[in-house]
This record gives sequence, C-alpha cells and structure tokens, in this order.
Amino acid sequence: MATGRTHRPATRSRGIPEATVARLPLYLRALTALSERSVPTVSSEELAAAAGVNSAKLRKDFSYLGSYGTRGVGYDVEYLVYQISRELGLTQDWPVVIVGIGNLGAALANYGGFASRGFRVAALIDADPAMAGKPVAGIPVQHTDDLERIIKDNGVSIGVIATPAGAAQQVCDRLVTAGVTSILNFAPTVLTVPDGVDVRKVDLSIELQILAFHEQRKAGEETTMETAAGDIGSLPAAAAAHGTSADDSADQGPDGDVPAVMPA
Repeated sequence: MATGRTHRPATRSRGIPEATVARLPLYLRALTALSERSVPTVSSEELAAAAGVNSAKLRKDFSYLGSYGTRGVGYDVEYLVYQISRELGLTQDWPVVIVGIGNLGAALANYGGFASRGFRVAALIDADPAMAGKPVAGIPVQHTDDLERIIKDNGVSIGVIATPAGAAQQVCDRLVTAGVTSILNFAPTVLTVPDGVDVRKVDLSIELQILAFHEQRKAGEETTMETAAGDIGSLPAAAAAHGTSADDSADQGPDGDVPAVMPA
C-alpha cells in the first residue's frame, strides 16, 4: 500500500500556480457531483458556475493540466475527475493522524468524507490517559507518548492538529521530527515550521469574524440608505414651510432667489 511518504505532488514541478491548485478541489467537488448524477460532459460555463469561479479562469486553470475540452461538447466529466484527482495526489491512499480528540477532533474523526477523497484516518492521538483505548469512529485512541512510533508504523506524512492552542506548537514539533511534512492546523494559533513543511490553517472564529464584518457593513449601508431616503422625503415638507414647492427649490439661484425668466 502506498503511504505517500516519498511521493511529492507533480504540481510544483509542472509549474501550476498555487492559486490554480487551490481551485482544483472546487472543480473536483463540482465534477464529482456531476459524476454521481451520471452527467457525461459539462461546459466550462456550467462547471465554472458550479465551482463559483468565472469560466475564463476555469479554462486557464485547465490549460495547466493539458485539458482544453471539445468545442461544442465541453469537458468529459469522468476524465476530468481522474485528471484532477491524479494532479492532487488523490489516486493513492494517504494515511492521516488526528492529534487532539476533544469535541472537534472527534467530529473530524467521524467525518465520512475522508475515505471518499483519498484519505484514511490511520490513528487518533490524545494526551489524556483516560482517553487511551476508547474507540472514536471505530478507532481506538492512542496516547501521545506513542506518537513517533505511530507515525513511523503507518508511514504518515499528513497530520491534523486539533489540540488547544497552548499544546499545538509542541505537537507540531513532534510531528515534524517524526517525519510529517504536511499539517492541517485547527488550533487557534500560528505554527512555526521548518522549510519543506506545509501548513494549512483552519480557524472558524476568524471566518465568523470576517462574516461579522460584512454583516456590520451591510447594516451600515442599509442605515445610510434609510437616512438618505428620509432626507429626500422631507424635502416637500421643508419646501412647503418656506412657501415653495420642491420643484421650485430646484430652480432657485445660489442665494435662494428664484431667477428671473430670461426674455424670449
């Protein structure tokens, strides 16, 4: 069984931009949904809409893969699923360890999408001795004392950190020393890693704070619009109080006087 320990994705050597790599999973998700509905082909416009990007960007991204589609037909769904999966390294089995089996770690362990996307949860690890041996998602939790052995025995190169912030860096250091070269970090802290180790951070609180910013801005825009509407609506009343109409006020001169009608 391939462990992924020595495999390096082909994306960097082939010169695919990181922005394109970040969009490939979006295309794969949309294509997988189409495949499950037995859709044989898809146009760039339809796939772009399903992935949330514009069609020109999608065609540019696929050009890096050597896929250009067929005019009048579109892209072959099954072939694109295979091609993108291969480019992302998902045509082999990637063993993953999850460190920190609290509420979040347990939820990740129970996530059913790992297996269908090329990943296998090889081990669950926690520092609490009381957790040792307890099954979570059918996998017995192991103690952190055995972390290095677990990494070696399972050929793990991808680690998931779901510990409290204070323990995350120490766990990260041990994972890297044991041979892990890619880390998905759910702990609310920034990790320091050596060159050659990739870290992806998932911080739900930051994402919620960004959404809160947008909600506040939308609320501010609505208040501004309501205030402006109220000001416009008060113009007739204000004009009437001065003995003029709103239309008259628009014809007044700079000093408020109604300009004389120019002779014909």
